[in-house]
Amino acid sequence: MSKLVRGFRDIFEPQSNLFTELENCARGVLRRYGFSELRLPTVEQKELFVKSTGETTDIVQKEMYSFEDAGHRQLAIRPEGTPGVVRAYLENNFTQAAPVQKFYYIGNMFRAERPQAGRYREFEQIGAESIGNSAPAADAEMILMLKDIVSAFGAKNYSVKINSLGCDKCRPLYRQALIDFLSQEKDTLCENCQTRLEKNPLRVLDCKVDGPRFSGRVPTMTLCPECQAHFEEVQCLLKGKIDFMVDPMLVRGLDYYSRTVFEFQAGDTSQNAIAAGGRYDGLIKSMGGPATPAVGWAMGVERVIASRGEVPVPPQKSVYVASLGPACHEPAFNLMQALRQAGVRTEGGLFDKNAKGQMKQANRCGAAYALILGEDELAKQEVTLKDLTSGEQKQLPLATIVQEVKKLV
Repeated sequence: MSKLVRGFRDIFEPQSNLFTELENCARGVLRRYGFSELRLPTVEQKELFVKSTGETTDIVQKEMYSFEDAGHRQLAIRPEGTPGVVRAYLENNFTQAAPVQKFYYIGNMFRAERPQAGRYREFEQIGAESIGNSAPAADAEMILMLKDIVSAFGAKNYSVKINSLGCDKCRPLYRQALIDFLSQEKDTLCENCQTRLEKNPLRVLDCKVDGPRFSGRVPTMTLCPECQAHFEEVQCLLKGKIDFMVDPMLVRGLDYYSRTVFEFQAGDTSQNAIAAGGRYDGLIKSMGGPATPAVGWAMGVERVIASRGEVPVPPQKSVYVASLGPACHEPAFNLMQALRQAGVRTEGGLFDKNAKGQMKQANRCGAAYALILGEDELAKQEVTLKDLTSGEQKQLPLATIVQEVKKLV
């Protein structure tokens, strides 16, 4: 017998209901902010993620599921959503027709990383990308929109950290200062960080192994006047609307970020980020488009659900329709369909089983009531309604049974 692949999982009710609840909650908030849904393909050209995400990132170096197809094309199963959104934005000529766009996506991502609590090789993300707006207001809007989603869903005890990574003017000086500092510690760095030191030293600060021990010790970035003004305005727009702290160690793990970055955290483990993002003003140009400002975020659906904890959800009451004879099968089936059309969760249809078998199934599926249609009931144009908790039962007219059941459930 085949078994589930490690790092992947089956999600049954009631857990699967939480995914639907968060998705619907996010859709409602995102639409109020003027975002439209973009459904991304699962497979893209591998080059898309290498160029956009960065050759030194863990995603590209060791986590991406990539393969060569029958046409000898190098493809990858999407590990994140932003590159696909930017590719769609460019390929569909939004740069000319409508350069200011606000998209959101909901879908599964795939990374070949070591499975652990809160981290799977297939996981769901909800993401949003605001393209074409360079104003600090766009950064603040994205952070507040994210807060609205997690708050509406009921996530508890989360904190918000923000930082600025500067731009091409101020970052080179910081990069060199960071290299000079970290070079003194090179022999103590993990193998990955020794490679990152020259290629992308900011990634060392994001390392789960080395990053924490450098907190408060590394040089701080001196922003250029433009970046400083941008970051100050972001903070001004957020004050009084959300609690946040500025964390100079917050750098994010992807190469394309610039200026504002942010992270929502819950819990005290190394996997405590439930959502994160930032500005990426240079990404679209690096992918062949014109210089276009953009800011976005991605939310880990499983992690947001975990941060909320167990919340009792009253089960939806359902009914079970039982037929006690061949002559009753068609009217019982019609009753099932009428109830469903009326919005009632309805089980039944095991008409080849006897009365005991059908009632046993009614209890197994958690039905609150059974509607029993036998030859005696059919002759009187009635239905027996049985309360499966108390055992009480009564006869009701077949013509009004749908309305009566709706009152009960």
